[in-house]
Amino acid sequence: MIDIVKAENAFKKYLENYDVNDGRVKLKVVHTYGVVEISEYLAKKLNLSKEDTELAKLIALLHDIGRFEQSKAGNGTLDIADEKLFDHAEYGVKVLFEDNLIRNFLEDSSYDNIIYKAILNHNKIQIEDGLTEKELLHTKIVRDADKIDNFRVKQTESFKVLFGTDDIDYISSQNITEKIYKDFMNEKLINIRENKTCLDRWSGYIAFIFDMNFDASLKYLKEHDAVNKCFDRIKYTNPDTIEKIKKMRLLANNYIDKRLEK
Repeated sequence: MIDIVKAENAFKKYLENYDVNDGRVKLKVVHTYGVVEISEYLAKKLNLSKEDTELAKLIALLHDIGRFEQSKAGNGTLDIADEKLFDHAEYGVKVLFEDNLIRNFLEDSSYDNIIYKAILNHNKIQIEDGLTEKELLHTKIVRDADKIDNFRVKQTESFKVLFGTDDIDYISSQNITEKIYKDFMNEKLINIRENKTCLDRWSGYIAFIFDMNFDASLKYLKEHDAVNKCFDRIKYTNPDTIEKIKKMRLLANNYIDKRLEK
């Protein structure tokens, strides 16, 4: 049995270990609650049972626990760019299940395998093979919810937090490297380890649309004009980048429309 209120209270107590006024920590706190909200939204759109809805919310609540624990490990950063060196999903399941932190949030161990698999796979380029139907369902929900809220993050957070610099002239003058551009135009997720510029990383955020599992996810993004808002946040000054962005924007919006037509 899942007591989501108890889990949420445990999470609030857990956050007492952190300075939630720190910009990077605050980002992850707000993001966590955003993913919880969107996971509930998707569960309702999918007509899931109350049990599965509560489970989806619990997984969302814990999906980035590795980000918080990361700062304890002496790394000192919660920036997504650090993913090149640190896999927060793998660290998250370690502290939850090897260090038994999970029992602070949920007494019932019967959900452990689903929670483990969903959190472990939430940030991967591809979902691992061999998951059960229930594990796959909840992995897809948290992956979509995570990506959807990341569009909000990229629209609202400072460039200093997102890129490590608030030099907008530096950011807007950069190029999108050919490998990243080709992957985007081939409707592929961008591998963060292949990013070379800030705009490579920005392209990767928008490419999240190519990995949405549910029509409800794409519909949510379209209704909030999330893709165009992300494209528009940066005023590109590099002529080559301007041309690439035009083509990427057209492809992205057409992709969503075609998916929703089916």
